[in-house]
Amino acid sequence: MPVPLPRPPALLKGLVAVVLAAAFAAQAVAALLPHVPLLLAATAVSLATEGALYRWQRGVLSLFAKSHADITVRHVLRDLLLVVALLRLGEQDRETVYAPLVAGLLAFYVLHCAIQAVSVLVRRTRTLPVVTRNIDASALRLSPAPSVLLRRPGHRLLVFGLPATAGLLASVPGDRPVCAAAGIALSLALALTGLGALLLRLLPGRRPAGEQEVLEWFDGWLAAYRPTVGLYFSGGASSAYQANMWLEPLAKLDGRPVIVLRERFMVQKIAATDIPIVCLPKVSTLMRLEHSTLQVLIHPSNSGKTSQVLRIPTIKHTFVNHGESDKLSSCNPYAKAYDEVWVAGPAARERYALAEVGVEDKDVVETGRPQLDGVTPYAGPPTGAWTTVLYAPTWEGWDGNPGNTSVVAAGENLVRALLADPGVRLLYKPHPLTGSVDPRAGAADLRIRELIRAANRERGEARPPAGAELVARAAELDRLTTSVFRAGADTVERMLVQSAPEPGRAEAVARATAAWEEAYWASLPEGEHQIVTDARPALYSCFNVADLLISDVSSVISDFLASGKPYAVANTSGLPEDAFRAAFPTVAAATVLTPDAAGVPDLLEAVRHPEKDGLAEARAALKLRLLGPAEPSSQERFGEAVRALCAKARDHRARVAERLAAELPGQRTEAAVPTAPR
Repeated sequence: MPVPLPRPPALLKGLVAVVLAAAFAAQAVAALLPHVPLLLAATAVSLATEGALYRWQRGVLSLFAKSHADITVRHVLRDLLLVVALLRLGEQDRETVYAPLVAGLLAFYVLHCAIQAVSVLVRRTRTLPVVTRNIDASALRLSPAPSVLLRRPGHRLLVFGLPATAGLLASVPGDRPVCAAAGIALSLALALTGLGALLLRLLPGRRPAGEQEVLEWFDGWLAAYRPTVGLYFSGGASSAYQANMWLEPLAKLDGRPVIVLRERFMVQKIAATDIPIVCLPKVSTLMRLEHSTLQVLIHPSNSGKTSQVLRIPTIKHTFVNHGESDKLSSCNPYAKAYDEVWVAGPAARERYALAEVGVEDKDVVETGRPQLDGVTPYAGPPTGAWTTVLYAPTWEGWDGNPGNTSVVAAGENLVRALLADPGVRLLYKPHPLTGSVDPRAGAADLRIRELIRAANRERGEARPPAGAELVARAAELDRLTTSVFRAGADTVERMLVQSAPEPGRAEAVARATAAWEEAYWASLPEGEHQIVTDARPALYSCFNVADLLISDVSSVISDFLASGKPYAVANTSGLPEDAFRAAFPTVAAATVLTPDAAGVPDLLEAVRHPEKDGLAEARAALKLRLLGPAEPSSQERFGEAVRALCAKARDHRARVAERLAAELPGQRTEAAVPTAPR
């Protein structure tokens, strides 16, 4: 496998850093000689490079900062060299002429530091202990954020200090101190204006509610809303899909759901929903849920912060995972920390028993996969000119197991074999984390994409512009699901914009999504291969248009079984096929493909001619084993599991309240153990 070449951005970063350092060196030489043309050129290059850094190469700025050469040091050095040049160009008495200008320049830098200090204070007043979405938080005196220019010292110094630098530079050729004086005066005026604008933000009536006031408001909101079931999630930016897949099942539950997050950035990563969202970064704030009516928290993933919320004794916790597969991660020993573990079907129950990770069988509840209720069932072989194949490999994982993903060892072979069939339309949907651990996976993914683009070019069909129907549907869906923020909006301003949703928005989003998906698939040129990496269309929408899935051992194949359509699994584990099938029960009804993709032609033949498909009955049996029965629906079983666990939480609270009343007669216990709504 060829070794990827170094990325051009890394070379560009080094080049920009060298140019900036050379410009400062040239400016220093020119100031000491003195040499006016060189000074003018070096200063101009230095300023232009600074602008380029802030526009395109922000990573280089951090390197300079780590070397104690941040924007303030660089700007002071640039202006100092200009002052040195002005003093060197004239007579001995020039110090008297330029002394007031130097004093003005120093005053500007003092103001710059003062603005930064006040900016930090303003930011602290706007860092609330609770961040919300879909909740009316206007009582917290929310307001738009200050200008980005006042909050970012680098941008601010470049803009506010530019008049002073330009004035000093203009003074050099003609020995005109008035130019420097005018520039410095303008910089001082800008700095004073910015400082005043920030100081106004600190007035009692202009800043948001304080920490204690926010916490009291949050307690009041909990008491008024009276949540019963919640989704708890903590993770990195790329993991939001794990929570998003549970939004619709959660929204369909009886009761009053809530989403509990721990990272502020995650509030905007959660997909469009009407469910109230609260972000509680501090453990002390999180513990306030103990005295609320919240009875059950659903956990789609494990994280370091999960242990913090598990300490709340008044809430029952259940682990639902973000997908089910035969991987060891689906039977993590951490699962024994939860009150219950909810799985799709009998296979997962057996998996926990065999794994011996401490999860007792009585705590395992089969709920199905409510997300899959919208997956359309198998309706027969392809009827048109094209056989649509979905290749959806998983990522490489953390454990370095070469069998985790087929992208590295088999991906290109599989794609070449599929593209070689003139009747195949390929949908390639890689896992969003592909290449995040193993660079080889990322490089293979890029090569696969290029193979697909080349195949589309060979077919010679130019893609027409998006039709009016798709444009209209996209605009309507974006209007319903996208919040428009002012440039530089902070979390407080976003809370103000993302207040309580309009009634009926969730239903409107569902209708708009269905209409967009229909228009999207209809708008694609016949036979054009697709690389699907955007949030839309969703994976399950791809299921509905695909005739065949090729994937790895992952939750994707378990979910695809809901359709009853043929599927194949790439065996890159190095195990013989019999051992591979025995090790991974989800492969039992699959066509197993070797890394050389030699079985692809026969697989396509079986898809097009069902009489050659010998795995149909096996798929039906495996679907029942993995996902449970079709009736009652997964959503109904999921809802029943929530109600049963809520009942356990209420019974537990009642027992604790009785025990406390017996141990502490005459004392109030209602505040410690609230009565939850039924």
